[in-house]
Amino acid sequence: MTASVISAESIPRSGSATQGAIELRQVSKVYGDVVAVDQLDLTVQPGEFVTLVGPSGSGKTTTMMMVAGFEEHTACSVLIDGKPVDTLPPRDRNLGVVFQNYALFPHMSALENVEFALRMRKVPRAERRQRAEDALDRVGLGKMGDRKPRQLSGGQQQRVALARALVFNPAALLLDEPMAALDKRLREQMQEEIKTLQKSLGISVLFVTHDQDEAMAMSDRIVVMRDGKIVQSGPPEEVYNHPLTDWVASFLGDTNLIPCTVVERNGEEAVVDLGGLGLARVRDRGATGGNYAVSVRPEHLKFSSAAVASNGCAATLVSSTNLGATVRHRVTAGGHELQLRELSSDGGTRLPAEELWVSWDAEKAQLLVLES
Repeated sequence: MTASVISAESIPRSGSATQGAIELRQVSKVYGDVVAVDQLDLTVQPGEFVTLVGPSGSGKTTTMMMVAGFEEHTACSVLIDGKPVDTLPPRDRNLGVVFQNYALFPHMSALENVEFALRMRKVPRAERRQRAEDALDRVGLGKMGDRKPRQLSGGQQQRVALARALVFNPAALLLDEPMAALDKRLREQMQEEIKTLQKSLGISVLFVTHDQDEAMAMSDRIVVMRDGKIVQSGPPEEVYNHPLTDWVASFLGDTNLIPCTVVERNGEEAVVDLGGLGLARVRDRGATGGNYAVSVRPEHLKFSSAAVASNGCAATLVSSTNLGATVRHRVTAGGHELQLRELSSDGGTRLPAEELWVSWDAEKAQLLVLES
């Protein structure tokens, strides 16, 4: 990975530590008979990086567009820094927006594209030219200001869009899948650079992405949406390791879902009956419902000795697939097929039909509700 080219130097800071708060209060969006967003409550704290994730049609982009003012919400209120902005046009909300397609003007140079945001705010010509040049310098494009978008790579266009969104010192930044069109290596580089810049500026960010790895890497908080509602929200590690339902567990990465019967609960840990896998102790976050399962991520299952495993069972190896850094194994145990992932350097040679013992730590297994 190349070194970061984005710099936070000389970007004017917000005058108040409380600037950049975004709040949606019971906000809804209805298209005819379709409820795209359903009575959504969401708050982005000043300086917080919040990411909306969910399947297509879950309401992520619609939510962001209502904050930006490009979509009119059907009910209740959107607030920026505690003030309702429901009647304000997008240009008056003091929000920087970067779209998936960057929305650069093809007939303008990179410098003119960045300068445009200041021209709309009636900043004097000399000042806006200097600020636009400074903004391009900060994103590593100081020598490319005269190039048209078609003369720039995808990553360079993304930087121009980011410079344009930041040049007028917005209260908050809205990013709608801005890295979706980039290749993997460049996408990872830009993720790191944007996160570093965001932390340096202390600016609030509301981010939409389909890339779960991207959400995990960049966010202070992940908000999982489904059918226009928030189904779980929390720090990335919390949502990933402690999903509340089988749907969340399956949506955020791979997991082993084992139906179970709850035998005992004490508020932090539960004893469950996994049928053919026997009794086990697992983490309990208080999920309630009619049917339960245990979620264990493939990387949290491990091959071990039966004598030292508190949660474990005999298993038969079905197949192994080398993925480079890791090896994915499929095993059958107690009538269930499970996935196990280990580092390539950690495992020896394993053969199909080999009898093994698999186990997991109690704190790495999560009791959750079966929705389907």
